[in-house]
Amino acid sequence: MPGDAVGGDGAGRRALILVENLSVPFDRRVWQECTTLRDAGWEVHVICPQGGKRDTEAEAEIDGVRIHRYPLRAATGGPAGYLREYGTALWHTARLARKVGPVDVVHACNPPDLLFLPALWLKRRGARFVFDQHDLVPELYLSRFGRGEDLLYRAVCALERWTYRAADIVLATNESYRDVAVRRGGRRPEDVFVVRSAPASDRFRPVPPEPELKRGKPHLLCYLGVMGPQDGVDYALRALAKLRDELGRTDWHAVFVGAGDAFDAMVELSRRLGLTDQVRFTGRVPDADLVRHLSTADVCLSPDPRNPLNDVSTMNKVLEYMAMGRPIVSFDLKEARVSAGDAAVYAPADDEAQFAKLIAVLLDDPEKRARMGEIGQERISGPLSWRKSQESLLAAYAAACRGRTPVSANRPVRAGKRPRS
Repeated sequence: MPGDAVGGDGAGRRALILVENLSVPFDRRVWQECTTLRDAGWEVHVICPQGGKRDTEAEAEIDGVRIHRYPLRAATGGPAGYLREYGTALWHTARLARKVGPVDVVHACNPPDLLFLPALWLKRRGARFVFDQHDLVPELYLSRFGRGEDLLYRAVCALERWTYRAADIVLATNESYRDVAVRRGGRRPEDVFVVRSAPASDRFRPVPPEPELKRGKPHLLCYLGVMGPQDGVDYALRALAKLRDELGRTDWHAVFVGAGDAFDAMVELSRRLGLTDQVRFTGRVPDADLVRHLSTADVCLSPDPRNPLNDVSTMNKVLEYMAMGRPIVSFDLKEARVSAGDAAVYAPADDEAQFAKLIAVLLDDPEKRARMGEIGQERISGPLSWRKSQESLLAAYAAACRGRTPVSANRPVRAGKRPRS
């Protein structure tokens, strides 16, 4: 809402946000950044791919944010597929950036670490470059492929290095990412701002539970999120099999909400483990259905295994569980503890048997579950709130533009037109 703006005077200034990984406003973090800048007086443009089922229009103006979208087919078929995807995205991004015209700030969100190329073109025309590092791509590569010496790994390291070098300001999603930007990226600490992701308060509001979602069982377990090779859904399924077979617990139904590269494989794994009657996969669902499931869940699952990326990354699902007041079972990861604190219980990394035991402990202790849920909501409304991130985002933009005249001051005014106030 416009009344939620926090400081910052962007009057007369223009920002262009570049995204390749998701469409906007489906990308919640980017959309929160857009509306924060808009409320601070910025004219905000976004270039991003078109969505498959939503965000399908080529051009849209939503709540005062101007969105320019291009068609993009996700990579298939290995490295050649990624080359086609990224080449197409860069061509369309450059084409649409010319259409947008001069900007004060170009704000590029990774992955991939290739958007510094159009950002450099805009820098030569007077823009400042803000690099918004959503993922550590070298760690993402290691976590998915486990190879640290091949040509592709060296290439992603080089692209990250060039992006750091080109950026004027870096946005990090947590302190671990900030440390990487300073230590590995060689950035000055004062040029790196932590802008944590946070759930949208208007999206994650509990509603009355619906017992029928438990499918006749006393308890509902819930997983929310992407289902990729590094997201640990397989760990969760094997833990649920142990919960049933080794602990003798059949008093639960589990729902897995979300989609991704590993979705079909996870459905098949569930079948092989004999969990079909107790586990349901919904795919992506509307927000209202998501909130219904989370409001009914007794325990939420964050089964991300320890790997170079997960240990230092903030998991959106953890923050969303907390916003909904749900207790969490997680593996013991560095940034999971930073985010959830006592709103979660932690199994030793990748230990599926202990993960199952902690689920059982929480199912047997409703008072502990309620206390953990309250702790999570307090953290989300306090130190982890989006308002804190708004302050940091606007401080980053102020640092980027310090001492610079808005581009609107140098843009010619057409006859009969007046500058925007």
